Amino acid sequence: MSQTRPAAVVVLAAGAGTRMKSRTPKVLHRIGGRSLLGHVLTAARGLEPERLAVVVRHERDLVAAHALEVDDAVVLVDQDEVPGTGRAVQCALTALDLAAQAEPNGNSGRRHAADVLAGSVLVTAGDTPLLDAGTLGELVHAHEADGNAVTILTTTVEKPQGYGRILREGGAVVGVVEERDATDEQRAIREINTSTYVFDAAVLRDALGQIGQDNDQGEVYLTDVVALAHEAGLPVRAVSVEDSWLVEGVNDRVQLSVLGAELNRRVLEDWMREGVTVVDPATTWVDVTVELAPDVTLLPGTQLHGRTVVGEGATVGPDTTLTDVRVGPGATVIRTHGSGAEIGEDAAVGPFTYVRPGTRLGPEGKIGAFYETKNVQVGRGSKLSHLGYAGDAVIGEHTNIGCGNITANYDGEHKHPTVIGSHVRTSSATVFVAPVEIGDGAYTGAGAIIREDVPPGALSVPDHGQRTMPGWVSRRRPESASAEAAAQALDTSQPTDGPGTTDEEDTQR
Repeated sequence: MSQTRPAAVVVLAAGAGTRMKSRTPKVLHRIGGRSLLGHVLTAARGLEPERLAVVVRHERDLVAAHALEVDDAVVLVDQDEVPGTGRAVQCALTALDLAAQAEPNGNSGRRHAADVLAGSVLVTAGDTPLLDAGTLGELVHAHEADGNAVTILTTTVEKPQGYGRILREGGAVVGVVEERDATDEQRAIREINTSTYVFDAAVLRDALGQIGQDNDQGEVYLTDVVALAHEAGLPVRAVSVEDSWLVEGVNDRVQLSVLGAELNRRVLEDWMREGVTVVDPATTWVDVTVELAPDVTLLPGTQLHGRTVVGEGATVGPDTTLTDVRVGPGATVIRTHGSGAEIGEDAAVGPFTYVRPGTRLGPEGKIGAFYETKNVQVGRGSKLSHLGYAGDAVIGEHTNIGCGNITANYDGEHKHPTVIGSHVRTSSATVFVAPVEIGDGAYTGAGAIIREDVPPGALSVPDHGQRTMPGWVSRRRPESASAEAAAQALDTSQPTDGPGTTDEEDTQR
């Protein structure tokens, strides 16, 4: 068992967060692609604790559901009407003891004869999003290596207002005093409590049974455990972090914004050190869940969210927002809003493009200016260059979709598919009225409204409706890739004639 693996981690997420002035519980506000609680749970799970508990109360169902969404193995603990962090942890210990009792004997080396949780218990707040697993692991390691009863994480700040102060005598930690209960002399102390601790479970359980609500706020203070342990002659230690950002909590929207910016700065710095070019960090935002390869370039005004992945050598931006998008190596994505899409290797998207979920753009393909796509598969080398819409469609390889083309996929009640083959050439302002299929190598004329299937190699033009001329491509473009594709599709290398297809009747595009 790792030295830094605690018996349990308890995350406090029961508070109302009234200073946020929001219908959304404080711990569910988001920065860097995760909720505040999500950041804390991710860090806590990084320690591989035997149990991970979340204490809930305010907007209980919302917070509980989100906690389980982040980590379906968490133990949910309901805090009762007794206020205070001490009471929250006491409720968590009761729930964890019950969980320990439910285990078959011998499953946990931490348990003892009383059949309750034993070992190190890490307690942390649900609103400290920058506190990482590495820092928490060092705290737990120091606690266990020194055999402490209590180990408290502290930091020193220039302006300690609003925080509990660390009380020392001869350098030793003797207690924590909340600001409301502090004397003027104590308020001058700059070493503060970060609301992150490691306790020996037995010491914590015994101390919480002795704490009352005799303080300015009428709450059960978890910090009182520190003084009780010291008075009992038990070892109490503080581990101080120089980087105060790691332990900064969120109480209002201002702090949420400040911490969001600091988190983003750190994320960008980490990626730049891994070989990513960020031209303007001040206008570039990247979630912690995003993955970037070396030699990616992010241009100004770029925002990457969710599970977005950008491949080696790709360029994203300027002024681009992508959510859950996979961008292939060497691709370029310019002034684009995209979500739930895949952009292939060396493909190009933008500018002013809306790439919606289900879009799959193949290698070397293009979706150009003022185009919208949804649930579309575009084959290698095919181009949808400008001013159009494609929805519920499959487009083959090396096809060129002309300016102003749209797939009319919705009949008012149902969506219908459009299938366009390889090496197809469609002229301007073509409308595909789905369901419809265009064969390999086919052409359409300007302004065509395609209501009926077009065979491979045929030309379809507007003529009091739709007029289709089979074999047109083989006669008029005999050496073209379109003619070759049509011949393969028809399983013949000879032109195919049909009614109304003489050269005299053929219509130029």
